[in-house]
Amino acid sequence: MHNGILLTAAGWIRDILTFLFGNELLVNILMTLVGIGAIISVILTSAIVFTYAERKVCAFMQVRIGPNRVGGRFGLLQPVADMLKLMSKEDIIPNGCDRVVWSLSPMLLFVPSALIYSFFPFDDGAILADVNVGLFLLLAISSQAVLPFLMGGYASNSKYAMIGGMRTVAQMLSYEAPMAFSLIGVVMLTGSMKMSAIVEAQATHTWFVLLQPIAFVIYLITATAETNRTPFDLVEDESEIVAGPFTEYSGMRWALFFLAEYANLLSISILTTTLFLGGWHGPVLPGAVWFWLKVLVMIFVFMWFRWTFPRTRIDQMLSFSWKVLLPLALVNMLLTGVGIYLYQSLC
Repeated sequence: MHNGILLTAAGWIRDILTFLFGNELLVNILMTLVGIGAIISVILTSAIVFTYAERKVCAFMQVRIGPNRVGGRFGLLQPVADMLKLMSKEDIIPNGCDRVVWSLSPMLLFVPSALIYSFFPFDDGAILADVNVGLFLLLAISSQAVLPFLMGGYASNSKYAMIGGMRTVAQMLSYEAPMAFSLIGVVMLTGSMKMSAIVEAQATHTWFVLLQPIAFVIYLITATAETNRTPFDLVEDESEIVAGPFTEYSGMRWALFFLAEYANLLSISILTTTLFLGGWHGPVLPGAVWFWLKVLVMIFVFMWFRWTFPRTRIDQMLSFSWKVLLPLALVNMLLTGVGIYLYQSLC
């Protein structure tokens, strides 16, 4: 199999560092730092691009123009203006809050959002940590995002923030269960939790969206809920609890919450591409190009959801998870097991 574009570029960087320093251990450390820097750059860039893209998608669906002042007729510099505005805002600390926990919350929320990118195969061989239990670690790390939300809600000394924090716990824990069970069907077909192995299995057979359509639908719904996007944005329900766990945050602390939200939007689109849409595989075009094209399509789909469906009630949302999605995910596991048994028996 030919090397992908990203792997070739990494090889060139390694050759340059080897020529400059010569020490293999130092080169390995520098290559790790380069990989971390590349991941952080992707996350920061995505937050800038997606805030603009979301406004344009929303405007298109509502027959409006969208940003059209800052940065010419297309408003290309609107995200920069927003960033400067947030950086200039006063950092207000509420009276009576737990300052240590309150300050740590937005920073800790960004950590799991960034860590999971280590397990994504962006191209053939272009993965920072290709471990045998990659999918398990990815789900385990991403589930830790519930704690910073609860910390922010508890430490803010605000009833709105506290209610929002508790809603976060209920919502994210409820939707993690059907998400995990829906992905077991993919693991059963692959025989591995290694992310690169899941992509390779789809190159050998077919994309798992065709073999696991029920799991695909369940994953899309649960991923939307896990990222707190409409119609499941009950965590920051403005009409009821102001802004939920974010109510008492301002300036760059507030911005970190939404940086994590857009990092999660990118990560669930990447995970959908990896698990169901064949990853980097595709005809003619290089693997990295196919990978990002699929990711961009999924990002548009999630934005489409946001500006199409109305917000649900918290009781409806939790009932839907436990009474519909979880049983459906278990049925999908059963059907997958029966299908594998029949396929192996016939072959």
